[in-house]
Amino acid sequence: MQSVLGLLHDTVTSPWVYLVIFAVTAVDAVFPAVPGETIVVTAGVFAVGGQPDLTMVILLAACGALAGDHLSYAIGRGGGAHRLARLPADSRRRAGSEWARRAVDRRGGMMLTTARYVPGGRTAVTLTMGAVRYPLRSFVLFDALAAGTWAAYCGLLGYFGGLVFEREPILGILAGIGLSVAITGLLEAARWLRLRARRRAAGRPR
Repeated sequence: MQSVLGLLHDTVTSPWVYLVIFAVTAVDAVFPAVPGETIVVTAGVFAVGGQPDLTMVILLAACGALAGDHLSYAIGRGGGAHRLARLPADSRRRAGSEWARRAVDRRGGMMLTTARYVPGGRTAVTLTMGAVRYPLRSFVLFDALAAGTWAAYCGLLGYFGGLVFEREPILGILAGIGLSVAITGLLEAARWLRLRARRRAAGRPR
């Protein structure tokens, strides 16, 4: 365990970690299986010792997330928009795309901000926004807010976990990730309950 901890410490405290944070959080936008959140939390835990620098961790994570989201948006805009335009007017997929367009038009900023905390939600929303040609200026504004708050959230989760378990950084990492998963689960449960309540209300006779 000590050898693993030593290797982890050497990796996270290396100057190269900033490049890794940027790259992983960017790729995470297109391939959700990449553990972007985990690496930011881990870096936050070790930032308690002064290296890496917590401000740089948060800044690079936010920049990486922003870059990845714009790549996902561009993929959706380049490929998805053309495919949607060729769908038959009376097809189910065309109806679904029109529903997505209306949903994005009404509450695109809220969707983009909250999807950041839902597993896989970030990729789905950014691709959809590109496909339905959500205005780029609004996308940049809301995505900067989403990326910045997410990066601060993950970095600070790790940092406070590191403060609590300063002598046991592995426990700090597990605590930070566990708390993140718990918060995500609560958000998903709240979303599911709200959706269920809406469906019940819509099904009631008037």
